[in-house]
Amino acid sequence: MHVIHCATPQAFLERAQAFLLGDEACHNLLLGVPATMAARDISRDPLPYFAAIMDAGDVIGAAMMTPPFRLVLSRMEHPQASAVIAQDLLATGIIPPGVHAPVPVSEQFARAWQELTGQPSEQAIRQRIYRLERVRPVGGVPGRLRRASKADGLVLIPWVLAFHAEAFGEHAPPIDAEQLVDRRLGGPTDGLYLWDDGGPRALAGFTGPTPHGIRVGPVYTPPEHRNHGYASGCVAALSQLLLDRGYRFCCLYTDLANPTSNRIYQRIGYEPVCDVADFRFLPSRDSTL
Repeated sequence: MHVIHCATPQAFLERAQAFLLGDEACHNLLLGVPATMAARDISRDPLPYFAAIMDAGDVIGAAMMTPPFRLVLSRMEHPQASAVIAQDLLATGIIPPGVHAPVPVSEQFARAWQELTGQPSEQAIRQRIYRLERVRPVGGVPGRLRRASKADGLVLIPWVLAFHAEAFGEHAPPIDAEQLVDRRLGGPTDGLYLWDDGGPRALAGFTGPTPHGIRVGPVYTPPEHRNHGYASGCVAALSQLLLDRGYRFCCLYTDLANPTSNRIYQRIGYEPVCDVADFRFLPSRDSTL
């Protein structure tokens, strides 16, 4: 078992895409992020880490890190694969702030990293990935779906910030909400939509297309507009719009600590794919890390 580094997003997809497509919704980040970087010719400093774990000539796992974000790992059936990636990162001089991966891969990597470095970890969030191929229509919700525009900026920017604060709490990843909104409003593979009922009531976006699907998110309803079905109507209508554009499926993440959102998405037609967990690494007693 060994690691092959991929110098570019294109090289990573050429090496790992066939493996990742074996569970496309679960691997939506590992497929969607490098594809977006390649399409936009995005360069980063420091350079991203793209790697494939090989065994007897076959890809058995994949890893990606685009600083300052956490390491992202694929499903990996071999329990030693996480340790192999941990050893490679350390040898390369890369210290991830945490890991995002399917359960139990996330736990396996966190243990392997602590054994190598002494850095303990704590679980930041546990989520579930859902996949939808057919929408169950939502009735009785007043209002309609409409595409957001730059004129909605005074609503979109604070709502995006509020979503990130609610979804990730004190461990929220760094975000430039204004830049995110501009990017989502400007491209064919990204978008932001509002549910309008005499004014904006809920937000849903999409991004990260994979060969056959696309990820829905963020989804946010401000507290004063909750319990009216706006989020259900918004996500159902947006999901149908994306399927009508030719995507075979939509996927999204839910916080397992929020049973309400999990019920809402299942009523619309989203079905569970896998659970994923984020761990953040805590300061080590070894001051070199």
